[in-house]
Amino acid sequence: MNEERVHTKRINVRGLPIGGGAPVSIQSMTNLPIEEVEATIRQIEMLRDEGADLVRLAVRGEDSIIYLKEIRSMIDMPLSADIHFNYRIAIKAIKAGIDKVRINPGNIGDQKRVKEIVRVCKEFNVPIRIGVNSGSIDRKRFQDVSAQSLVASALEHINILEDSDFYDIIVSIKSSDLFHTIAANRLFSSLKDYPLHIGLTEAGFGVSCVVHSAIAIGSLLLEGIGDTIRVSMTGDPVEEIVVAKRILESVGMRNPVIRVISCPTCGRIDPSVNLLDLATAIEEELMCRFGNVLQDGNRNITVAVMGCEVNGPGEASHADVGVAACRGGEMLLFSEGQRLNKIMKKDAVASLKKEVEKIISLWKK
Repeated sequence: MNEERVHTKRINVRGLPIGGGAPVSIQSMTNLPIEEVEATIRQIEMLRDEGADLVRLAVRGEDSIIYLKEIRSMIDMPLSADIHFNYRIAIKAIKAGIDKVRINPGNIGDQKRVKEIVRVCKEFNVPIRIGVNSGSIDRKRFQDVSAQSLVASALEHINILEDSDFYDIIVSIKSSDLFHTIAANRLFSSLKDYPLHIGLTEAGFGVSCVVHSAIAIGSLLLEGIGDTIRVSMTGDPVEEIVVAKRILESVGMRNPVIRVISCPTCGRIDPSVNLLDLATAIEEELMCRFGNVLQDGNRNITVAVMGCEVNGPGEASHADVGVAACRGGEMLLFSEGQRLNKIMKKDAVASLKKEVEKIISLWKK
């Protein structure tokens, strides 16, 4: 990956640094009405436990502030409020303890209203995220959605805040079109040093969302662009965090503590072996047993789960430890390309646990 990240300002959100060389953070958004306080709190906690660094909530009206206050009192992590049109909601959300507000200054109203939001943000040290997407550009000025029109719209909003002497700004420029998104973020990054929140908007669901998001987010991160990310996925927002972590791992920005590699299988595999089920069980068991130990020690282990002896110690010789399916329900246990011994398939998880324990014990010496 590109070792040189594009320099941006550092913005602090309740102690979470965004930009300025800080690790790329992961965001998500609740998808429940804020009035469902207990359910919203549970969802935020699940997002946090999965690895979210910041969670955003939609605050639709001034009557939602009472629920926001209750959520804030129960959650000790950075929270952002997503607000449109009504400047009073933004002000009340800030006073209720929100850590960041997402607005479009252009749809808040006249300059006096924007200045009032800015005044309160300064008082409470709350940054503003400017969010621009293909649906929010000024159609009177721009006939088509393009990288240039998206960036021009973002710059308009930034100018409104800068004219109010406000610079604690994070910017997101998103489209459902990955080409527009990549080009717009490249262009903006060459013009301004505000931290960028990157991702696709309306990214869809399932495999399509994962592929498109990985291409858009991964491409920008590999160019050193991007300070915080969100995978916008229809469905359970916890899945957004899972995908986001995998993207960061794939571009070398986070080390997976347990990385399970596996082959796609072919006609050589024993019909009795379901490699997907086996690899899934191995990953779950090893993460449960060693995840915290490896994370605390800033270490990672690669485990190979292969369909035959051809792909086993050979193609997976770089793995710290692995198993390869053999005929008759047996598996070959190997480490760093060296054959150890044969085991039964039912003993694969236990045998790998023992080998990982040996590796960890050697590190401690």
